[in-house]
Amino acid sequence: MSEGGFWFCLKHHTVEGPEGCPNKDRLGPYDTAAEAEQALGKVEERNEAWEHDPDWNDDDGADPEQ
Repeated sequence: MSEGGFWFCLKHHTVEGPEGCPNKDRLGPYDTAAEAEQALGKVEERNEAWEHDPDWNDDDGADPEQ
């Protein structure tokens, strides 16, 4: 990956270059602006996959609030 790159700003919901908001407020870096535009979708896909991954989900069906 090049030194430049693109980030998705979680604060402004926009794609930014290296001179954007602080890293704590953004996802990336991505190689292209198009990849950065899809950042939230990718996060949602990964969260869904991890939620149903038996290697990471040791929930036995019990309610954790009980």
